[in-house]
Amino acid sequence: MNRTFLLAIGCAGLLLVAPAVADDAPATVSNGMLVDQQGMTLYTYDKDGIDKSNCNGPCAANWPPLAAIAGAQGDEDWTVITRDDGSLQWAYYGKPLYTFVQDKKPGDTTGEGKMDVWHIAKPQ
Repeated sequence: MNRTFLLAIGCAGLLLVAPAVADDAPATVSNGMLVDQQGMTLYTYDKDGIDKSNCNGPCAANWPPLAAIAGAQGDEDWTVITRDDGSLQWAYYGKPLYTFVQDKKPGDTTGEGKMDVWHIAKPQ
């Protein structure tokens, strides 16, 4: 194969794995789902409201919120919400995001469908 053809294939491959979210977003896309900066799957909770987490206490111990730092700025897709304990959390299109403690490595999706209220977060 010639070098130009291989370069074109390599560039096309890079385009296929490029995140579908902004570079400064708190998450990226991997295999059609949102993941945190460590590659861990992110989830949404059906009992949450728009920009309101209802997963607190023991729930948050099992489903750690995707933490935002003080001063973090959202945009039309991403918002920073204040949790009941005063900590900050990222939400995507108004849905607060969480990881799951039983996911042990990037790509694990053991939280999908738990209690019929937890779902893998997907890009819009």
